[in-house]
Amino acid sequence: MGTKATTITPELSAEVYQTKQDKVVSSAILLPFILITCCFALWGFANDITNPMVAAFQKIFMTGATEATWVQVAFYGGYGAMAIPAALFIRRFSYKAGILVGLALYAIGGLLFIPASGIGEFFPFLIAYFVITCGLSFLETTANPYILSMGSEATATRRLNLAQAFNPIGSLIGMFTASQFILAQLDERSKAERALLSAEQFDAVKSSDLSIISQPYIIIAVVIAIIFISIALLKMPEQKQVAVDDASVGGIFKRLVANKRYREGVIAQVFYVGAQIMCWTFIIHYGTEVFMGEGMSEKDAQILSQQYNIVAMIIFCLSRFICTFLMKFINPGRLLMILAFCGILLSAGTIFIGERTGIYCLVAISACMSLMFPTIYGIALQKIQGDDAKFAAAGLIMAIVGGTFLPMLQASVIDNWSAASISAVEASFALPLICFVIIAIFGYRTYKVHNV
Repeated sequence: MGTKATTITPELSAEVYQTKQDKVVSSAILLPFILITCCFALWGFANDITNPMVAAFQKIFMTGATEATWVQVAFYGGYGAMAIPAALFIRRFSYKAGILVGLALYAIGGLLFIPASGIGEFFPFLIAYFVITCGLSFLETTANPYILSMGSEATATRRLNLAQAFNPIGSLIGMFTASQFILAQLDERSKAERALLSAEQFDAVKSSDLSIISQPYIIIAVVIAIIFISIALLKMPEQKQVAVDDASVGGIFKRLVANKRYREGVIAQVFYVGAQIMCWTFIIHYGTEVFMGEGMSEKDAQILSQQYNIVAMIIFCLSRFICTFLMKFINPGRLLMILAFCGILLSAGTIFIGERTGIYCLVAISACMSLMFPTIYGIALQKIQGDDAKFAAAGLIMAIVGGTFLPMLQASVIDNWSAASISAVEASFALPLICFVIIAIFGYRTYKVHNV
């Protein structure tokens, strides 16, 4: 009996210790976790105050949908340009330093709206958006793996989903700001009515509208400065150092390219981000078409469409918390596959049913998208550590460039579609449908092939 007891006690102690270690977030690092999680809300704000600006700039500068979508190209292009430099930076310095650089660039980009508004041309705004997302690229390349490292690997994906759950809260604030403080305040004249104005009248309307667009970006720059100071003054958790056989950049990339699960995760992330941006950007066009067909003015139709976009984000936010809970019981890859399949069905409804029901289908897609980014991210990074994780994170953030070319392709469909059976806007949602097919395949392979 005595021998048996002495054999079991250490094992029980180890289990108790492991349970404590497997907390999603330890109380010892709760404040740093909260501050880094605030960054998730900050880039959510930037993403979703910007999506409706495609329609706004289209009217202000009298462009087509394709040209106005350069807002998204500039915005998401910064992710591709700065992800690898961000990985090199945090490898040389620290996660904390990467966060601070990201916040600084984000604030500078917001302040660039002051001269852009004064100049009154489209291109300076594109530069401001690009600088903002250079900062966001630093933030996301750094914050995601930093959150993963703040505790046990067993709870890493749940911890990232928890932090990412605050991203749509920032998105909701961004959408509300775009709806109430930008779209509702812009001059109500349509493109056709603006075309009839004299040059002086048009310039006065454009100047007023650009000032309205700029104000929220300037205010958020001040908020970011406060977060910057808070993180700069706080002692943050040290990043874990993991020894590898070949720590050179070439060796790291060689290992990542050879990792089939990671490779497929990057591809899935490209198409997920593209689907998300397409659904949230062109819901304004979709809703405006439907509501104007019901007799609304263009401005009222755009404002109501943005309200539907806000509802979609609320659903996205609630679904993120629900899916984070469900991951305790359902394999992440299987859940990803199920939700992607639902996204396929709802995209088909958006295309072929149309009218108000089509809008409802488009809004419901957000429930399916809620867990996709952090789950793809967590699956792709599983068992990747140290410097490898930093560069792997950069690759997954570079995948956000899916938000540049796919929305541009959708805008091209809208501008050039000529078939009479379904409208151009409805037809354009075939692209998100294809994206969800690719994500569903990755989800299936995750638990059937990669055994995650």
